[in-house]
Amino acid sequence: MSHLGARHCTELQVEVQGWNMAGSETQLMLSVGLIEKDVNEDVLWVWCYPSVSAEMRDLLLRKCCLTLEGSVLHTFVFGQFNRTWYYITTVEVEEPTALRKVTHFSTVLTAKDFNPEKYAAFSRILCRMYSKHGSPVRMMEGYIAVLTKGVCQSDENGSFLIKDYDARKAYLAGSIKDVVSQFGMETIILYTALMLKKRVVVYHPRVEALLEFTRVLPALTWHRKDWSILHPYVHLNDTELEALRLCTGYVAGFVDPEVSNRSDLFDVYVNLPDSEITVSQSAKEAMMMGKLHKDIGLLIIQSAEHADKTDGQVIKDISLKTKEILANLVSLAEECEDSKITLETLKQRHFPSATENFLFHLAAAEQLLKI
Repeated sequence: MSHLGARHCTELQVEVQGWNMAGSETQLMLSVGLIEKDVNEDVLWVWCYPSVSAEMRDLLLRKCCLTLEGSVLHTFVFGQFNRTWYYITTVEVEEPTALRKVTHFSTVLTAKDFNPEKYAAFSRILCRMYSKHGSPVRMMEGYIAVLTKGVCQSDENGSFLIKDYDARKAYLAGSIKDVVSQFGMETIILYTALMLKKRVVVYHPRVEALLEFTRVLPALTWHRKDWSILHPYVHLNDTELEALRLCTGYVAGFVDPEVSNRSDLFDVYVNLPDSEITVSQSAKEAMMMGKLHKDIGLLIIQSAEHADKTDGQVIKDISLKTKEILANLVSLAEECEDSKITLETLKQRHFPSATENFLFHLAAAEQLLKI
């Protein structure tokens, strides 16, 4: 493994302890780490600052493509575990370099926020620093510069400004139009599942396809702006599945086809390569479709197929419809005791059965239901 300049890193760590960390944006970063693969095919976690738990370290080694069989290189992957986001950038070492016995390495950033573009850009700079100097000291200096000033500038490695990466842009980076193009009217199943805080599992053998598709889905419930439901890269590993089970509802991506047999993990299963969506037996009652669903589905399709509309405008159209439904639900709740809806309240309105069923489960998801 490469020489890590441990003494210099320790000196920097001592020096930074007394500094005031600048800005709430920078406070979102948690750690930076380094994984290497050497000429003997050994893959090791070699350095991190300030620290990463043993459990998280095991997970990051599992997510890093350097530990996978075969020669597939995933240049950038991201995911979430126990409310911590991780971003892994992997590069092949090319001459000239200060790294003598290293064939590949990955930089790993952990953070509190979902912002793949931000951390991919910062990771690329850290990778260039490490390739050139062969020591994590420069990486640590860059990390601390961003942590304290929100900026990392270098004539040779490029510059990075945290303020260039707004969270809202990260939420809108995927294409809802592509999702609707692939699934058409069945997009309403995804919308309903997310509105009701159900468990959505997505399968695709390519992690890049999973990341691209799953990151869009929380936008279907834009009123919540909650990307914490997103777990785009999950392995069928006991520790990861246990963490997933603690979530009320989620969107979880898997590359292992075996997940299709794990009905304990999902209410809705999406086979991305085959463009198939399946509702599990246990969720069929809550996911019953009616005229309201058809109307929302048509609205989504018409908006998405409009050539002049951007993805952001499509999301806005869906969001306006959602707000209309929620406003009606809230006004119903306000007429009830303790501002909580009961099934009896809904029955008095003589809604079609599928609409009544949807509003009942939606009231539960929005904490408007009397228990």
